[in-house]
Amino acid sequence: MSHSIPKTQTAAVVASSGAAIEIKHDQPVKSAEELAPGECLIKLACTGVCHTDLHAALGDWPLAAKTPLVGGHEGVGEIVAIGNNTSHSPVKVGDRVGIKWLADSCLNCEQCRKGREQNCLEAKLSGFTVDGTFQQYAVSYVNHVTPIPEGFDSNAAASILCAGVTVYRAIKYSQTSPGDWIVLPGAGGGLGHLAIQYAKVAGLQVIAVDTGADKKKLCLELGADKWIDFQESKDIVADIKAITGGLGAHSALVTAASSSGYKQAIEYLRGGGTLMAVGLPGKASLEASIFFTVFKSISILGSYVGNRQDAAEAIAIAARGEVKCNFALKQLSDLSSVYEGMTEGKVAGRIVLEMPK
Repeated sequence: MSHSIPKTQTAAVVASSGAAIEIKHDQPVKSAEELAPGECLIKLACTGVCHTDLHAALGDWPLAAKTPLVGGHEGVGEIVAIGNNTSHSPVKVGDRVGIKWLADSCLNCEQCRKGREQNCLEAKLSGFTVDGTFQQYAVSYVNHVTPIPEGFDSNAAASILCAGVTVYRAIKYSQTSPGDWIVLPGAGGGLGHLAIQYAKVAGLQVIAVDTGADKKKLCLELGADKWIDFQESKDIVADIKAITGGLGAHSALVTAASSSGYKQAIEYLRGGGTLMAVGLPGKASLEASIFFTVFKSISILGSYVGNRQDAAEAIAIAARGEVKCNFALKQLSDLSSVYEGMTEGKVAGRIVLEMPK
């Protein structure tokens, strides 16, 4: 299967941290001959947009992204070329695959061998340390792209590659068993609405915490067992304990950018409960009572995206129709307005951008 690869393409470029997005139509495309062993070139059909992309563009994290930068890390497309002398490639030209936040890792260090590829010191990060998916053609790596099952819509798959994988892994390692209670603050949001569904697949009972009639309707339709509106509740901790027979929840998955959600979780988790820290705020600190963390034998675990196996499992579940992403479809040229909506907190669910034809 051959594909005519153009010399230039359309891409959304941030020239420097905090600079405005520029839609450039003369961005170079790496030719097949220029690809290094292990690299592949993907013609993208679409890409999701994540809050991480906004942080990368603004440069407001403790870690700085490369500049100039093509952001994005939730892309789905077709492999059109693979670097010469690539050995034992698990994918081939013509395969439809996904590009994730973790673009590549060494696969040989202790972290990689233990399944923590995302913590590899040589990890490459899509749309952060290497150019990502806000472009028509992206270079990625054969060992880390995720095959997309036949029949699974590319637009529906895009956000599973980050938001889905992230909450799936956090639930997988939340030290819960079927029938246990898990609390999901921000349950009606981009990550939260997927977390509800993955939690139900895992057999958990879900307490959805968010605000507003629309989010309540969404959360309950997706399978949440109980709903708490944080603006209407006079005591969230007491409400959660009442729902769970006075004992508290077994786990909490916190994606919030503030420290209050973590502090509160220590109070409503039962003895032996697990707090999964998932959100990546730039400056907030994790605040919790040391006394009650110890006294209640609480586990606090950081969960950072996922490895290749987590991605394969999360995609497979969604491809079977057990998890569906709520998304709005826009164009690559709309990226600036999408970032504005994210900054103002006006984006519900996820945004997926179609690539120019």
